Amino acid sequence: MQSSPRCCARTRDGGPCRAPARRGKQRCRMHGGARRSGAPRGNRNAQKHGLFTRAAKAESGQQRLLLKEAQRLLEELK
Repeated sequence: MQSSPRCCARTRDGGPCRAPARRGKQRCRMHGGARRSGAPRGNRNAQKHGLFTRAAKAESGQQRLLLKEAQRLLEELK
């Protein structure tokens, strides 16, 4: 493992990738050594879901407004 050829890709900080290259290739499995390797197309890793979508934020804003109105109404009735 120590003597195997290394990937010749560069990392974000400018240094060389330290992963071993694929057999017969110059890149490792993360930098294009195999078919369909690397990051998915369309950046599905950054897709928003759950509590932080636009729809969820809008819904929580509406709920907050309803609560404020209810509290204001209760204060007026006292």
